[in-house]
Amino acid sequence: MRNLDEILEFNRQFVENKEYEKYQTTKFPDKRLVVLSCMDTRLEELLPKAMNMRNGDIKHVKSAGAIVSHPFGSIMRSILVAIYELNAAEVMVVGHYDCGMSVIDSSRTMEKMMDKGVSAQTFSTLQHAGINLQQWLRGFENVNESVKNSVETIKNHPLLPESVAVHGLLIDPVTGRLDVVVNGYDKI
Repeated sequence: MRNLDEILEFNRQFVENKEYEKYQTTKFPDKRLVVLSCMDTRLEELLPKAMNMRNGDIKHVKSAGAIVSHPFGSIMRSILVAIYELNAAEVMVVGHYDCGMSVIDSSRTMEKMMDKGVSAQTFSTLQHAGINLQQWLRGFENVNESVKNSVETIKNHPLLPESVAVHGLLIDPVTGRLDVVVNGYDKI
């Protein structure tokens, strides 16, 4: 069975059996917290359990590597919406050890794109439009520094209230152990 068909069949039964009822909550995070984490599959269930978070406790934003790559991109917009519209009062950037973004090679990724049909013409057009794909696709060498960079991008954003604590953490994707990189309470 294909993924979509399997999902839709499961969903039909999920709704029919009213299994959604145990997940009902409001759109406002109970712990008034927005968490930016990596999209790594090992963190799907581990991260909320390791942080004692339940459905409805947080606004959860994800990006590859927990990176805020642009101060006016969709990640930062989501964080600001969580603060101004959904009553979040703190931000946590949670990176993780053994992150795949630490080994991303932009050139190799672009080669894979070409192998899947993206033309050299497309790359040329993007380059002439001022998009540096090498930089845009790059990862990082040090996850600790990457978390600090994302924290700084958020904390220094001109639209972020000074009262918002921005924390940086690293999680072990095997054990769930959390290590503090930046304690945002120290910077308020």
